[in-house]
Amino acid sequence: MTDLLRFKLIGSSERFQAALTHLRKVAGVDATVLIQGETGTGKELAARAIHYTSKRSERPFLPVNCGALAEALLESELFGHERGAFTDAKSASAGLVAEADGGTLFLDEVDALSPKAQAAMLRFLQDRSYRRVGSAQTRHAHVRIIVASNACLEDLVNARQFRRDLLYRLNVLTLHMPALRERAGDVLELAHSFVTRFCHEYRQPARTLAPEFLADLANQEWPGNVRELENTIHRAFLLGDGLELRHPGLAAEPAAIQATAIPFKEAKAHAIADFERRYIGEVLRKSDGNITRAAQMAGQDRSAFGKMVRKHGLGAAAE
Repeated sequence: MTDLLRFKLIGSSERFQAALTHLRKVAGVDATVLIQGETGTGKELAARAIHYTSKRSERPFLPVNCGALAEALLESELFGHERGAFTDAKSASAGLVAEADGGTLFLDEVDALSPKAQAAMLRFLQDRSYRRVGSAQTRHAHVRIIVASNACLEDLVNARQFRRDLLYRLNVLTLHMPALRERAGDVLELAHSFVTRFCHEYRQPARTLAPEFLADLANQEWPGNVRELENTIHRAFLLGDGLELRHPGLAAEPAAIQATAIPFKEAKAHAIADFERRYIGEVLRKSDGNITRAAQMAGQDRSAFGKMVRKHGLGAAAE
């Protein structure tokens, strides 16, 4: 499975290796795929791996977050529109389906599609034909559809929130990405890989994880799965001063413990504010005061990060 490492699909556990074996089988056949799994388990990484190890690898891979598509413009976004089809249609648009022709269209959070959007997608899946908004011409797109959801679509069908006929069209092939707590031993393997990657990205010397930090990582449940683990290692990397990384939250514990004489909510707010102040200050120091670069390091929107800088009275160099 070493060929899948380039897609950041890392893990040696039996459960995860079984998922990768199934992934390769799915990639070898050209049919619609439903990827299921909790948030943060790597569903989009799996979708990319399916596409780029399939015969469509030379064609486009287009990811779409269904939850971010406005219902009023959904058909236009997916299938395109003609000039003048609606008020803001000042020029024609081919749409995402046409852009992905010959390749793969990945619909993440497919459970977020509205009833109208579900109907539109069902029509397309029947024979891959569609019409642009404002056009009478029928077009076809030879595109593979991969969808993902962290919700049980069968439960949504029973609750009348998702069309059963659409589920049948989507559920041709199924791939389940296991939760991190089900992948014995993979937490530490992933943690070490993240440290190596961050050292390379930030051009820092090699670092290691402190033994007590490793023990804490192994004992966590990780409800946010791989994404939560990655963010934890990232924070530890950015806040750590030495070559041995420690848990980013440990330094804040004494203050929180001493605050037991005040109400819980107040103590919690104090601890969060203290963490924000120390974290932002450290990221600004590592980015030489450049807010844009600091926001990128922290994985935050620049505007939101700038508000936090002002909130805590932390200065930054002009850009």
